[in-house]
Amino acid sequence: MTKLAGKTAVITGASSGIGRAMALAFAREGASLVINYRQSADKAAALVEEITGAGGDARAMQADVADENAVRELVESARDCLGGIDIWVNNAGADILTGAGAALEDTDKLARLIETDLKGTMNSCWRVAPLMQQRGKGVILNMSWDLSVHGLGGRNPQMFSAVKAGVLGFSKSLAQSYAPQVRVNVLAPGWIATAFAENHMDQDYYEARIGEIPLRRFGRPEDVADAAVFLVSDAAGYITGQVVNINGGLI
Repeated sequence: MTKLAGKTAVITGASSGIGRAMALAFAREGASLVINYRQSADKAAALVEEITGAGGDARAMQADVADENAVRELVESARDCLGGIDIWVNNAGADILTGAGAALEDTDKLARLIETDLKGTMNSCWRVAPLMQQRGKGVILNMSWDLSVHGLGGRNPQMFSAVKAGVLGFSKSLAQSYAPQVRVNVLAPGWIATAFAENHMDQDYYEARIGEIPLRRFGRPEDVADAAVFLVSDAAGYITGQVVNINGGLI
């Protein structure tokens, strides 16, 4: 039997990268999905087509999680479409490393991270957690960063660490607030082979990071997705308020 059969799930920022890998994994395990995206409509549509073509159940919904009104509409639309929300994954994150985001001033980068990664996560949780509590069940999975605890030198890591540490602390408090009906956990990926690592990271820096990782490789988006499937499934029914590092053993 598939692990998420009969479950409904919303994944924010799911059109590419880790979010896409989670959507594919959840669909394979039997979940009915809402694929949220901000601007990558073509990628979201292609993902929905891939899932439905394989016999899964998915639809795309546009919303910028940095916009509180858009979050409210997303939660309401997803609930109505799915008939209730069993699983909510806050995966959407601001890009300050590539494209237009990389050219921003530091204060604007920080503002973008706070609005999307922190406030977007908080606003989504504040909307969906009460609905789950009323139904008597639900699972929320938030995304942090393993180095938000240990730190990493550099201006961008300083900002990213601060915001993702905020997500971690918020999630632990949320888990206390909505137990026992709602479970809340955090995934903290380390170095993952996303588009940034593959296309924008200096090769020497890449090799140096691999040398620090006990498993001697960057993680794959699928590594994160597999952990996510476990945490949102009934097999993790006695786990809440916890953080799981997906980082190859890096301490």
